[in-house]
Amino acid sequence: MASSKSNDSEKSGLQDSNAENNDEEKEELCPGFKDVDAFVKYGLGAVLSATKASAGLPQAGDEYDFYRSFPGFQEFCESQGDKLLHCMSQIMRHHGCRSHIRDQSKLTGLEERFDLVVDSNDVILERAGILLDEADGLNRSQQPVMPAGFQPPKIVVSSWNRKGSGSSSRSETFRLLHAKNVARPQLKFKEKVDNSNTPFIPKIFIKPNALKPLPSYFTNKQIQKERPEDVDVPAALADFIHQQRTQKHVEDMFAHPYQYELDHLTTPESLLTKPEPQMYKPIAETKCSFIDTLEDLVALNEKLCKLSEFAVDLEHHSYRSFLGITSLMQISTRDEDFIVDTLELRSEMYILNEAFTDPSIVKVFHGSDSDMDWLQRDFGVYVVNLFDTHQASRALNMARHSLDHLLKHFCNVDSDKRYQLADWRIRPLPDEMFQYARADTHYLLYIYDCVRAQLLDFNHGQPGLLQSVWNKSKDISLKRYLKPIYTEESYLELQRKQKKSFNTQQLTAFRLLFAWRNKLARQEDESTGYVLPTHMMIKIAEEMPREPQGIIACCNPVPPVVRQQVNELHLLVQQAREMPLLKAEIAAQKTKGLTTIKKPEVTLFGPHDTSRVSESDLPQFSPNELPVKKGMLFSEDEHQMDDDDDDQRTCGLTASAKITLFEEPETKKDQESLSAPHMKARRIIESFENPFRMYLPTSDVHISKNAKFDPSSKIFEISKRWKLQSMEEQQKELEAKKKAKQEVKEHAKKANEERNKEKQSYQESLANVITIRQQAAESVKSGGKKRERVASLVGESTPRPTKKQMKSAEKSEKPEKSEKSEKPEKPEKSPQDVFTPFDYTQSDLKVFANPKSKDNTQFDPNRQSHDNKKKRGPKGQKSNFAAGNRSLSYLTGRSDRGFRHNWPKR
Repeated sequence: MASSKSNDSEKSGLQDSNAENNDEEKEELCPGFKDVDAFVKYGLGAVLSATKASAGLPQAGDEYDFYRSFPGFQEFCESQGDKLLHCMSQIMRHHGCRSHIRDQSKLTGLEERFDLVVDSNDVILERAGILLDEADGLNRSQQPVMPAGFQPPKIVVSSWNRKGSGSSSRSETFRLLHAKNVARPQLKFKEKVDNSNTPFIPKIFIKPNALKPLPSYFTNKQIQKERPEDVDVPAALADFIHQQRTQKHVEDMFAHPYQYELDHLTTPESLLTKPEPQMYKPIAETKCSFIDTLEDLVALNEKLCKLSEFAVDLEHHSYRSFLGITSLMQISTRDEDFIVDTLELRSEMYILNEAFTDPSIVKVFHGSDSDMDWLQRDFGVYVVNLFDTHQASRALNMARHSLDHLLKHFCNVDSDKRYQLADWRIRPLPDEMFQYARADTHYLLYIYDCVRAQLLDFNHGQPGLLQSVWNKSKDISLKRYLKPIYTEESYLELQRKQKKSFNTQQLTAFRLLFAWRNKLARQEDESTGYVLPTHMMIKIAEEMPREPQGIIACCNPVPPVVRQQVNELHLLVQQAREMPLLKAEIAAQKTKGLTTIKKPEVTLFGPHDTSRVSESDLPQFSPNELPVKKGMLFSEDEHQMDDDDDDQRTCGLTASAKITLFEEPETKKDQESLSAPHMKARRIIESFENPFRMYLPTSDVHISKNAKFDPSSKIFEISKRWKLQSMEEQQKELEAKKKAKQEVKEHAKKANEERNKEKQSYQESLANVITIRQQAAESVKSGGKKRERVASLVGESTPRPTKKQMKSAEKSEKPEKSEKSEKPEKPEKSPQDVFTPFDYTQSDLKVFANPKSKDNTQFDPNRQSHDNKKKRGPKGQKSNFAAGNRSLSYLTGRSDRGFRHNWPKR
């Protein structure tokens, strides 16, 4: 359905477009479409309509199976499927793919068709990508020249050294010398390459076109080399003399020699106006000279000093040198081209500083960031008044900023960058490489004119944009070369770039291999990629082979240096295997001396924490409403703060700085009262105020943290004293804690003894107290009358005491009598203390007159257990609960038979 709709719409679109183009007499891109935009617009609409139609088809599953059951739908699907397969096979046949998409077996047909479609899509998309790259000017089918240093020499026949297919002449090849067969040019250098692990010092010793004279350090450098004054001096003293010399000129040694001239450089008005582009001469009509002698170089410098502008480019080699070698320099004027052999004239290239630093002459480069480093490092040449066409293309927002794109855009010249990675140390230069080097600068001055004109037109004639390009170019010329310095942590930067995670053993192996590669590359003046490529080094560190053959197996192809030093590499891997196996994160924390960071379970809320709470939900605090509790840095502050803030409410936490730069000096009393952490903080403050305090004669001993680890210094002994002092303080703290525990124990013992004494005194006081019975007996003796029983209430009956109670009473009376006999007679008491019994004669005894008193309606628990309990029988007669087979002559009461206290005693 979708295909039929798209076909119908396609036919109608073709008819409409044909009708329109019949009226206009113009050439069409393809039948029915006048240009690419119309074809793309129509194709996009067709694809969208087909997509919408496909979305309306029954989905796979029950819905499709339901429609499939109808014969009409089944026939329609089969016919449309055949049409689609036929169309796909035609497209695949057009692109050269396998097109037997309909001739498949029923069992594996679906899988084979799917594989064919996937392969065809890959081929078509790859071809489309290649065509798009070619439209942008990038040719990916041609590979760059990569010299293989450890392979045997052979004749290289490839696309880069074959003439174009469009030329009438037949393809030609030439013999390319490999890096292995090229003599090392470093051996011919008059001044040896400095690969030491020290900062780079500029090579300049003569400063032409100077507004500010060259510092004396550089001018005397040549004289110091010629004078053998330090030959007979001992090595240690010679080093001291060298340090004294260099310390005087530290700022001058690492400064840009033309910093002052570049800062005061102004662009003349003639360079900010719109120029008339001067057309370049054809290469065939332009003279080109190869400069390889000192006389030719001096003549070239004289020619350049008479010009107003010239173009410069450099060719560099970095594979067989640690720092790299500038192998070739190309210079072009409006009328002539020059190729300078910088390998032969390396020590005389400083002559060109006269022309390169002349502010009236414009030096045109393209992408000069690396060129500035190479000129300073190898020749001591600097550039004043630079114009970089790469920065200009960026200001113009061009599609690409490469030189080949500018050549194609402005000069309609196809540049071939296949020689960019060739070995430029080859001498003599092949003609193809010679022409390639010449073309880099031949058209650059014309591009310089065109770019300046477009910058002014782009900014409506205003020079602001052009001035910004001049300023950016001046910033590039101010760039200083920095030599790669190896440190103990250099390997970590490479590890981060590679995004590799190692354990401790692998990281140790990687560190040792990195140090070995750096050391050997500096000694042999080879690049690190030649000694041991990074990917091979990572492979060895990950695998950590147990045998030397395993190291060779990790390298493919095997670098020559690795094959020679395989036993040393094996020892390094074995050394790494002896490390304890830990994760890299834990090992990194241990090396830094840090403890593992634990995330707090409860997140603290602060009034300034707006990450989770809106401003409306934040509590409003004012400094006058609630007090603020100060933070503490040392544990000794906690006790002092608790005493002050017991009655205060805390609303926030503000930490007072313990280490400050602007603090009043403390008195001696304060210093004596400080604890060990406070003393340490005070020393840190003093180190901030004066880093050289440790060298001053003071009464207090200042300990330098860095000097603690140097056993040769006396400060190491001081650090030992500090450790001993800290240990003594810890012992004192332990003794104080022990004393506190002993005091607590003694206090508890004293409390127990006092408690026991109180108990004894209480018991003694109870022994002297006279009981009620004793008071009653004394009153009977004195008065001669006994206490009469108080009449009970009406209806009450006192319970009869049991035999247990009787015995207990008798037992209690016996000791009382013994006490009376033992105790001496007490003196007579005062009449107020004499006991007077109650006189019952005055009481009303009529209450006891009626013997038949009614039962009291109130509940009496004593009466319940001893009184007669009467229950009514089933016929309403009263029955005695206690009466059983007993005689009626006996009184009612509880039977004592069977009770435990009536049992016979043993």
